[in-house]
Amino acid sequence: ALNDWTLSLLRMPRIAVVQAGSKVYDTPATISLLEKYTQEAAKNGADLVLFPEAFVGGYPKGLDFGVVLGLRTDEGRSEYARYFNGSITADGEESTRIATIAKENNIWIVSGVVEREGSTLYCSVFFYSSQGKLETVHRKLLPTALERVVWGQGDGSTMPVIDSPVGKIGTAICWENYMPLYRVTLYSKGVEVYLAPTVDCRDEWLPTMQTIALEGRCFVVSACQFMRAGDYPADHQIRQNHKDEDILIRGGSCAVTPLGKVLLTPDFSKEGISFVDIDLSVIPKARFDLDPVGHYSRPDVFQLRVNEDKKSTVVFEK
Repeated sequence: ALNDWTLSLLRMPRIAVVQAGSKVYDTPATISLLEKYTQEAAKNGADLVLFPEAFVGGYPKGLDFGVVLGLRTDEGRSEYARYFNGSITADGEESTRIATIAKENNIWIVSGVVEREGSTLYCSVFFYSSQGKLETVHRKLLPTALERVVWGQGDGSTMPVIDSPVGKIGTAICWENYMPLYRVTLYSKGVEVYLAPTVDCRDEWLPTMQTIALEGRCFVVSACQFMRAGDYPADHQIRQNHKDEDILIRGGSCAVTPLGKVLLTPDFSKEGISFVDIDLSVIPKARFDLDPVGHYSRPDVFQLRVNEDKKSTVVFEK
């Protein structure tokens, strides 16, 4: 019989995929929900737990912040202030609390957050190790459509691919997955497990993830929010205009192997947590006939330049 030590060597890394919605404008309640799912992930043997886009801080589905071309409203400014106050900083107490949750449960946490720096918000992903350390941050390079009203743009300095217990991980947030040059950047850094937190709950999302898995010959794991109108505060206009049970974001979390096989089928009916086991030995088999930044590329014809410098409006000369 195999002993526990031998079994641990044979065990494949496991990712927990959380499909849940934020408690909008109630960041402490959202972090409590994050803790609950992290504990469940750890009890089920997960090495890493993935949360959706903007999970901590909230995705303001259905809001326009009083914006039309050339005009803003006082009500919209007040709405934004409320949203701003629910954001977190990388070195703030909320981030420290999430790091502690990771350490207490001996698990990596990768979560979408609404990050605040100065007076600007960013749609970011925070990577916490099982040692309780914020390892790195990715900021969404280009918010989509009306998202640009409330989120700033990330720069090339936050495009990490890092080692983790489930392999080399990197992330693309929601429609960053439609930026082909960003995908190539992640491939070039050796991403093995490509994490895609999102709020895109369309039927088209799964084939998009399959395409990326086949293109990058990597595992792709996507966590999407499942959000109801009742996740807004009782006094909010969304609650006044909808029934609490009305679904605003319907989920559709999924996972795909490097050869395009669906490991986790989208479920559009409920909140919950799912588990995916990652067999990294599949990757070299998949790249045998297609390595997008190796033997299946043509650097004599195509080359990509990537600027990873951190950008700042004010630079003080020494």
